[in-house]
Amino acid sequence: MRAAGIALLAALVVAPGLARAQSAPPQSAEERFRNLPPEKQEELRKRFRELQQLPPEERQKLRENLERLNRMPPSERAQVEDNFRRFRDMPPEERQQILERWRKFKNLPPERRAQLREQFFRVLRADPARRKQILENMRRWEQMTPDEREQARERFRERQEERRMRREERREKKEQRREKRIERLHSR
Repeated sequence: MRAAGIALLAALVVAPGLARAQSAPPQSAEERFRNLPPEKQEELRKRFRELQQLPPEERQKLRENLERLNRMPPSERAQVEDNFRRFRDMPPEERQQILERWRKFKNLPPERRAQLREQFFRVLRADPARRKQILENMRRWEQMTPDEREQARERFRERQEERRMRREERREKKEQRREKRIERLHSR
């Protein structure tokens, strides 16, 4: 039901923007609604009924989100509307996956959400080739079974330990060479 509320909110936000883009003089919400095609009107009626069935606190949260959206600078708002259009155009199973991931993210402790945001922005800032590799690794990770993931973690830990051991060996050899040079200098 929450997804329906979000969809209604976005529909209510996008529809006025579309109406403004199509006509020069400002219109009331009722005029904009009446100018929509009948199928769009019916879709909005259906979503309005869904909205009315939401608990009052969820409706209030949607109102606050709408107000926040209306206060955004035009470029930021256009980005949000574009993101919503892309979301709306996805196949239903992809939309459901995204909503499920969002619910999981929202249920994480604040510090974990902050870590994930930082990792996300690190991926965005990465050069295109590195970003592509990261995203491919993430895709492969998501397709693994829990057992395969645990095996991958174990291989990763083993490789880390091997690297640590090689670094330690190199450090020891370097220290030995340094000690031999010092000995040779003292023996002269």
